[in-house]
Amino acid sequence: MAKVLIYYLMVINIVTFLVYGIDKIKAKQGSWRISEATLLIFAVIGGSIGALLGMQVWHHKTMHKKFKYGLSLILLGQIALIYLIFEC
Repeated sequence: MAKVLIYYLMVINIVTFLVYGIDKIKAKQGSWRISEATLLIFAVIGGSIGALLGMQVWHHKTMHKKFKYGLSLILLGQIALIYLIFEC
């Protein structure tokens, strides 16, 4: 189970990182954008590290409080959940 979880987290974080980059490119072009709700959902389903890295690398959504603080809270919650799952 741990191995599957690790692979899942690797894939979802890479995808999330790329989605943040795509949204940044689209923002610069002034074209179709990925909704903030979708960006946050990617973080909630396990991509919080990719989202935080995407914010830093792409300089994207760094001034939005729900991303600036929300992603950190999501990550802390995920760490706590993983700890509880594997400690029991």
